[in-house]
Amino acid sequence: MKRILLTSTILTGALAATAATAQQTYDLGTLVLSSSLTPVELGRTGATVEVLDGDDAGALDTSVLGRLDRLPGVSSISNGGLGNLGTIQIRGLPARYVGVRINGIDVADPSNTQNQFNFGGLTASGVGRIEVLKGSQSALYGSEAIAGVVSITTFVPEELGFSGQAQVEAGAFSTTSGSISSGYRSDRGYVALSYGHINTDGISARSSDTEDDGFEQTTADMTAAYDVTDTLTIGGALHYRDGEIEIDRSTSNSSGINYYTEQGARVYATLQTGAVTHTLSYSYFDIDRDDPNGFTTTFTGERHNIGYLGSAELGAATVLTFGIDHTEEKFTSGTARGDEDDTSLKTELLVAATDQIDVSAALRYDDDSSFGGKTTGRLAAVWRPVQDLAFRAVVGTGYRAPSLYERFGPFGLATLQPEESRSYELGVEKTFGTLGFAKATIFYNEIDDLIQFAGSSYNQVSGTTKSKGLELSGEYALTTAISAFGAYTFTDATTDGARLVRTPKHDLVVGLQGDFGDRWSAYVDVRRVADVKPSSFAPAGNKVGDYTLVGAGVSYDVSPNAEIYLRVENLTDEDYETAGGFNQPGRAAYLGLRASF
Repeated sequence: MKRILLTSTILTGALAATAATAQQTYDLGTLVLSSSLTPVELGRTGATVEVLDGDDAGALDTSVLGRLDRLPGVSSISNGGLGNLGTIQIRGLPARYVGVRINGIDVADPSNTQNQFNFGGLTASGVGRIEVLKGSQSALYGSEAIAGVVSITTFVPEELGFSGQAQVEAGAFSTTSGSISSGYRSDRGYVALSYGHINTDGISARSSDTEDDGFEQTTADMTAAYDVTDTLTIGGALHYRDGEIEIDRSTSNSSGINYYTEQGARVYATLQTGAVTHTLSYSYFDIDRDDPNGFTTTFTGERHNIGYLGSAELGAATVLTFGIDHTEEKFTSGTARGDEDDTSLKTELLVAATDQIDVSAALRYDDDSSFGGKTTGRLAAVWRPVQDLAFRAVVGTGYRAPSLYERFGPFGLATLQPEESRSYELGVEKTFGTLGFAKATIFYNEIDDLIQFAGSSYNQVSGTTKSKGLELSGEYALTTAISAFGAYTFTDATTDGARLVRTPKHDLVVGLQGDFGDRWSAYVDVRRVADVKPSSFAPAGNKVGDYTLVGAGVSYDVSPNAEIYLRVENLTDEDYETAGGFNQPGRAAYLGLRASF
């Protein structure tokens, strides 16, 4: 099995523009679902999207967070080991600026302090594909999508009939896990189910003690689609996650257990009428978190969304997409409670200006029950002067609405207004036939009207957050058996000149992967993080700062459809922290069996 930074065949196909005219069909590789209101070929979007498929979507890591960590422009912060709070930053901007979708369901927690997703317990069970869309994307996704959007889809059968995959694994910290995904595909549709369970004794979350904090979780996802007629398709998705995590309540109290259950659902119907495709959808998400002995014992969040999306082909080179959404959210946090609703109108125009240039222009208007109207937009373009070279440019605006907790929680202020953002990026991609690729992107983000805890409550504070930098990534086949890959991100993130905390200025990943003989494959990667500033709340003697992580793995194909593998994380047993006062796992080895059927 190969470990790759990005699937080079995807990028190679994505940049392989044909010499056809604008009126002919392009073949620019894999479709991406997140970069526009409708699916678009990767080579025809100006937006920066990292695409992870199959095993590369996280099957060779204990958590999805570990895989995302090695993408250019992405870093993570964890309050302990697996199951504890874990969030990602995109281009130096914290998790409250990142939207997350699982099978089209918005899974951000409405009951959290900020409306964000906890990646801490997200394993690769059932995960089939991950897209990381960077930059201000509120024109497509509304609030929170200032830094970008992570879109996750679970296993879908590709072959007719029954098929699936299964995995069992055991290793460090008394960790055992297993998952199975199976489905059936016919000429008219498919149904797929993924199930996973993990149990670990874990490590101590806080560096102030050595008591292990265990974690147990069950996940289940189901997706389906069916062509009722040649013009009508119906489909849906179900999402379930349930777990418990032992916590260190304070530096002097290492006892406590948190419980959580999240459930989501989405149903849709798509109807083709002439040149227009209509999609009507409804989605639901609910999360319950319990801390029986905490200061606040219960947290609940709920979200309902109903939407219509139309897509019209105005000609061979132009597609107009338009839609309307209505979202309702509510939360409780102890005795505090609140709710809001938002109605949005959105549109996007995709134009193949020439056989070498594609342009997209998106505009969105949100009408919120608390703060009124907000308009955002995005303009993106890609130019392919020759077959193996592409230049990209994007400018976008975004906003983050104050969370329900920031407005209605015990320290809330109901009159808070949204934060606003602007982002710009320029990129270039070069492919080298089937040997590999290289790409570079410079970016700049700016956020005003910041919401922070000031004095005795959340408030709008003066200042501007700026994040700017450079992303580099690539892969190259050194021989027919061995290839090298790498990524580097430089990030300069500040608020009025003061460095943002826990944001690496330098983040480098390099590695080798290879197939040896008919059955053996192996990889090794090294990640170097440097120049990180700890939070002002970090305890004295914290270990936030420079660190180097080495990972390695080897696998053996015991049959055409099964392999046994050994993976080692943090091979050199680096002692480090990403959040001051919270441990990270030391050296850990895992042995597993993976099979497809």
